[in-house]
Amino acid sequence: MTEELNETRRKQQALLERRMYRLDPAPPKLPAQEYIVRYLTEKEEKYLAWYLHDQEPALNKLAQAACERYAMAAHFADIKQAAACGILAALQKYDPAAGAPFAAFQKRYIQDGIDDYIRTAQSGVVTMTADTYPVLRRIMAIYHLNGDDCSDSRIQRIADETGMGEKSVRKYIAIGTLNECRVDFYRQYDEDGEETGEDVALDDTWNYSDILWNGIQAEKVQRAFDKLNYREQTLLEKRLAICMTCGHVGSWKGRPTFEELAVMFEGSTASGAERAYRRAVDKLTELLVAEGAIHAVRLKQKSKTKRKKKIATAIYEYQADCDGEWGQISFDFENGTSEIVRLADWDTMKTNRFANKAIAYLLNCENEKLPKETIVAFEL
Repeated sequence: MTEELNETRRKQQALLERRMYRLDPAPPKLPAQEYIVRYLTEKEEKYLAWYLHDQEPALNKLAQAACERYAMAAHFADIKQAAACGILAALQKYDPAAGAPFAAFQKRYIQDGIDDYIRTAQSGVVTMTADTYPVLRRIMAIYHLNGDDCSDSRIQRIADETGMGEKSVRKYIAIGTLNECRVDFYRQYDEDGEETGEDVALDDTWNYSDILWNGIQAEKVQRAFDKLNYREQTLLEKRLAICMTCGHVGSWKGRPTFEELAVMFEGSTASGAERAYRRAVDKLTELLVAEGAIHAVRLKQKSKTKRKKKIATAIYEYQADCDGEWGQISFDFENGTSEIVRLADWDTMKTNRFANKAIAYLLNCENEKLPKETIVAFEL
């Protein structure tokens, strides 16, 4: 009887979580964009509540997908609320006059909200294999519980607790730390086609949780890393505060700036060190593509037209998995639309996977940050 009662309660709780934004009676049925425009112009919270009511099925779908993807079924409500927080963050940046529909604009912010929660709630979310994933999670949990201590004595204690060798423990911590890091696989260019040289402290760490989550084995990462030259490996290891050879993990707060990296590589400047670092990231991305670990689409802006200091239209070329003939896509950023002019080699004929990834990425970019060149990596 107790078991049946508990099961009933679990079902009731699950139902409540899926209906947390439901209004009764239901609000007037309007286009989703209209809820947002009214909220921003009239400053009445009811329109935001109406929008969340309207979007709840989509939020449920996103939360469920994340729960299944990261084996976090108990976190459904939290992930869903993290997605809703992403909507609120998007509202702070959204300008209806720019022409892009909010439904497209919000996607990046929603995903960022979910990603931030996943990184906070769970250590080492990369699933290397069905057998090694629980080991990775356990090691990273012990590691974090002890203040990210990588001393020999701490490593020995973790080895004793898990029944593994010290070398294996260090390797797991190295991979786990990479998992928890976050990077956007792109280079940002200014109007003249030069890298911005900005210190992107929030952007240049590796987002394995987004890209390498689904059964990607640590061996693939290691093989790709081993193909980099010494300078490239050193730049990545120094900037990420990690040693892929011995598995030592340094303090994340103490990682070198690009200015400090420039000093290490005599004759370089801070912007030169950053450019070299980003080239290393791009190269590792291509190597991971070759290993079959990820997909990537390379984008290159061919032309653009401006209106009121904003890019109104543009033509982008795209390349599937960094190989083959380039395809072409035209964009109308004022209306938030696009058209595939020519498919790239290796793009899928029915689903246009690479073209659609390029379209989604660029339509979700803030207008002033539309890149001249970029590499966008994504999971299989």
